[in-house]
Amino acid sequence: MLHVHQINLQRALGGGEVYTRSFTRALADAGARVTLHVDRSNRFWDGLEGPSVTLSRVRSAGELLAALPARDALILTQTAIPAAVFETAVERHVLTGLAHMPMHQRSPDELLRYRLVMSVSQYCLDLLARAGVGQVYPEPLYGTFELERPARGAIIAQSPYHWDERKWRDRLFGAFEPLARALRPARRFRREPGLTLGIVSLIAPIKQFPLLFSHLAPIIALHSQARLEIFGIGGYAQLRDLKHALAPLAGRVRYWGFQPSVQAVYPQLDYLMTGLPEKEALGLNAIEAQACGTPVLAPDAPPFIETIVHGRTGFLYRDPRQDHGADFAALLGRIVRGQPRPDPRGATEHLARFSYAALVERARRLLAHLARTFPHAGRQ
Repeated sequence: MLHVHQINLQRALGGGEVYTRSFTRALADAGARVTLHVDRSNRFWDGLEGPSVTLSRVRSAGELLAALPARDALILTQTAIPAAVFETAVERHVLTGLAHMPMHQRSPDELLRYRLVMSVSQYCLDLLARAGVGQVYPEPLYGTFELERPARGAIIAQSPYHWDERKWRDRLFGAFEPLARALRPARRFRREPGLTLGIVSLIAPIKQFPLLFSHLAPIIALHSQARLEIFGIGGYAQLRDLKHALAPLAGRVRYWGFQPSVQAVYPQLDYLMTGLPEKEALGLNAIEAQACGTPVLAPDAPPFIETIVHGRTGFLYRDPRQDHGADFAALLGRIVRGQPRPDPRGATEHLARFSYAALVERARRLLAHLARTFPHAGRQ
């Protein structure tokens, strides 16, 4: 039995963490023993331990090094790791990693030192090859719709901000904002009449939401029945820029913060909207939405052409930076005039690619490849 040491030290919750949780379970169900090293402060990992899964909660690079075997561990990183851990892993262990970010305006230098690099889409694999990373596992590992966390519940507005404790401004605002929110009555989600578009995502720079909506918000604003609901958190600057881009929609935008029960959110939306494509590796939110029966609107470009079937699980439109939003405007016009809304659940073959069973089979093939390629690693 291979023993895989996975590392994910993120403190915030994003698609990479949802993926890591699913992939940890899949590795275990495929026959591996897994130790997942995580930041002690992140409670997202609670409940993941089982007969073949051990959680190692660490606070520092030193603690992480102490938790690893002395030599020949099979390490699979899910996020960047501290420099001291990286150097030790290169020298003493078999270092492999899953690249969650496409090689768009990024240096491959660190990845060139990995023994094997995996990724979550063919788009990312192609970019890795173009960047000169030769030691790439050839099969996209994709992801799955992780909809078992937690049970469906009411949608209550939370703070949309993710405060960065390294910045004095964020520390100050982060101290006072909860007090201000406590003085206001809780706001429960109720769907409004009309066309409900939605974002279910971290409001992160890679999504490029402010740039996207600088093109699309004036188009959406032309349709009085269209509104935008935003579920997710972001940094102060990202939310400031997004609010500026969404100004043409005036009172037709609401912010709900992070909602743990995504299976309660997606059915409230007529369409999920993705961000811009080139910095996106896969888009787990698009896969989750389709599994819940919510179609997706996305630019017609990788990686979305891998995860969305145009006309069946959503609609692809030309990147608005190329045509100033003309194709999106035409699509939205058709939707408002009553174009039938597809139900992605009917695309069973497409969704099967992203099922948990398919992820386990991909994990099984990966483990066989690791065992053949690195026969002396991961035997602790």
